Amino acid sequence: MPYVVRFRSPTTGSTGWVDLVKERIDVPNDAQLDFVLMRTDGVPLYNFGAVVDDITMGINLVARGDDHIVNTPPQILIYNALGAPIPKFAHLTMILAPNGEKLSKRHAAVSVLDYRDQGYVPDGVLNYLARLGWSHGDQEIFTRQELVEKFNWEHCGTTAGKYDAKKFMHVEASHLRMLDDATIAANTAPYLAKRGITVDPKDPMVAAAVQTAKSRAQTYVDMAEMIDFYFVDEVVLDPKAAEKFLTSEHAAKLEQFLAQISTVAPFDRSALEARITAWLTEASLQMKDVAQPARVALTGRTQSPGLFEVLEVLGKDRSVARLKRAHAIAVGG
Repeated sequence: MPYVVRFRSPTTGSTGWVDLVKERIDVPNDAQLDFVLMRTDGVPLYNFGAVVDDITMGINLVARGDDHIVNTPPQILIYNALGAPIPKFAHLTMILAPNGEKLSKRHAAVSVLDYRDQGYVPDGVLNYLARLGWSHGDQEIFTRQELVEKFNWEHCGTTAGKYDAKKFMHVEASHLRMLDDATIAANTAPYLAKRGITVDPKDPMVAAAVQTAKSRAQTYVDMAEMIDFYFVDEVVLDPKAAEKFLTSEHAAKLEQFLAQISTVAPFDRSALEARITAWLTEASLQMKDVAQPARVALTGRTQSPGLFEVLEVLGKDRSVARLKRAHAIAVGG
């Protein structure tokens, strides 16, 4: 007849261990079943397979979610039966949704590859996950080396952590800003490629573009979206922005703005800001009178990095060409 192989569990005493997170845990042996080791088809069940694997690999620490606590007593019994040393166990709290339910795709990405595709900085993900179940005073942001140096089991929490998308993004953005511009440029290039824009990550212009958006971007995807306009031959105009700001009403100011920047040298943000500020004062105008039409002309959108930063990165020739095109549209409008 078909049969399974079971473990004959003791019926007296208890099986326990000192958990690195939960402290001492004991389970009465009379509560243990004669659990199955091998199915009828000869395939081992999880507890037996896990113990054999860990013995084979010389595992001396098992750190896992506290939903596995139920598996630890039978595994300890198997270790004892095989005469093998028992590893240390650390059962960490689960991560729950904000409402206390089991975390699912409805609440957050549940695969690390999903976060990669969304452009998250790896160390930002690591930092947030570490802090969900562990603390080190009031410090929130840790480098990978700091986590290695400061982590200990004593400060792991014993209650489930709740996923907080807003806090996660804060940690993520902090890690993005900790990187140098060249590193961000190299890591943003693949996300620009997904938007149909091919750049050489080592081109100084990419790092310069990154620097203009670094204070507002939160992920590499954000960064790619914010700087893509720098690398196109002809900027794509947002229809609503063009309808509002590239009109006959703004044509004269765009022409005057163009005339002012055309003779600025060196063509950097400081010199540009000084020239435009002086012109606005002489003409009794305010920055708001020209900033948005010029921004739309240069970037195609109403939100972008600082206007003078954009001009500097684009350079005089490309800036002038975009402003001339926008002026022509405004005159026609």
